[in-house]
Amino acid sequence: MGEKGKELARRLGAFSQDVITFVEGCSENNWKKACEQEEWPVGVTARHIGAGHFDAVGLVRMIVKGEKLPEFTMDQLVEMANEHARQHAGCTREEVLGLLRRNGAALVDYVAGLSDAELDRTGHLALAGGKLSAQQLIEAVILKSGGEHFESMKAAVDS
Repeated sequence: MGEKGKELARRLGAFSQDVITFVEGCSENNWKKACEQEEWPVGVTARHIGAGHFDAVGLVRMIVKGEKLPEFTMDQLVEMANEHARQHAGCTREEVLGLLRRNGAALVDYVAGLSDAELDRTGHLALAGGKLSAQQLIEAVILKSGGEHFESMKAAVDS
């Protein structure tokens, strides 16, 4: 377990807890408000973070193991996300909280156990413009992109 892994796990844990706290305090009316960026309800967007972004740990594992990452385009990624949104349009707060807690904890535990060398391992992801390290993938997919979804959720509730 390396220092970078511990620090990254701390940041992921804080992000995860922020999303969980937000979802816990979300009223039924706010749960259904549309997020402008995604055009999905707040609840579906929260589920997307828990199921999509927190589950990106699978891609991190592939980089750490030296496995080839799947190739997909931005259009394919958007379609997968929109299909997920359609399939889970009626998700409940309890369901989403369970998903956020389980996947968030698994992500944090996994990352906390990574060595600095494992976080520095790279894989090729054309969607990201070529090679990126396990740490870069975590920061881009979970903290940056997931964080953008979270900001969209907060903006929807504040509108």
